[in-house]
Amino acid sequence: MAEESRPQLSHLDEEGRIKMVDVGAKPITARTAEASGFVQMAESTLAAVRERRTPKGDPLETARLAGIMAAKRTGELIPLCHPLALTHVDVQITLEEDGARVTAIASTSAQTGVEMEALTAISVAALTLYDMLKAIDRGMVIGEIRLERKSGGRSGEWEREK
Repeated sequence: MAEESRPQLSHLDEEGRIKMVDVGAKPITARTAEASGFVQMAESTLAAVRERRTPKGDPLETARLAGIMAAKRTGELIPLCHPLALTHVDVQITLEEDGARVTAIASTSAQTGVEMEALTAISVAALTLYDMLKAIDRGMVIGEIRLERKSGGRSGEWEREK
């Protein structure tokens, strides 16, 4: 590939060193991102959650709160992620036939997007579910963590095709 046709990598400087992108000249816009993930678990684990007989207390509310807290700290966890003042974070957990679906929405008005905040909320909420339930099910599987949609910024709207 010719040198001039290579895409410019925004997180590398002229010498190939990693850098944080300067978003100072970008306009502030309203931005929202939604992400989801899934924690697959045994039928008996789901029954214990539904019947409120889990050893560490309410795993769903604990995981929801952990996801919200994690979204607010994303800039501390992901090396090149800008710290953002979030205007809204919502984490929901829905029990399904074979596990728990975790969804998160993060919003801000900023110069960069909130995809990483939504994804971090999902990741930590799922890990918290695992921690809260591992005493009864060490075979749980965390997966399908993905961005579902985002809005705002230069690239505008994006939605995952179902």
